Amino acid sequence: MRRTDRFLISQKPYAIALDTITGDQHPRGDRHAFSGRATAVWYRRKQGITRACIGEVKLWSHYLPEPLNLDDPHDILTAELDGRYGGDCHGRWDGERYWGAQKPETMEIHLAVLRPMLAADPIIPAGFDGWWTFHTEGAR
Repeated sequence: MRRTDRFLISQKPYAIALDTITGDQHPRGDRHAFSGRATAVWYRRKQGITRACIGEVKLWSHYLPEPLNLDDPHDILTAELDGRYGGDCHGRWDGERYWGAQKPETMEIHLAVLRPMLAADPIIPAGFDGWWTFHTEGAR
């Protein structure tokens, strides 16, 4: 992944809660495999409607040349991770309708994050770091 200061919804950026990154790695010959997850928020647009989403993003690679420092979230995020499957959305808000969790307490937690995100699109909520994207164009 790479971190960018420029928000482009077309590059599918994520704001990630760094303290939620989990994962493990295994040697594979001269390479290392990593598989993990992190809580994230993001925006998606469909049929002209912007939606704020909360859930988990998958972090994985089978071809890392060096092992990752699992205690350093930036070491994990800056690795060449595969993001082709995107995030697993647990809650989504479009300004009118909520989709996601059925438990009222979970809905309240999600909406407390998603409502301000959509109201001030694009913002990074407190407790999240971003924007992180799997796109490599213009990577620094």
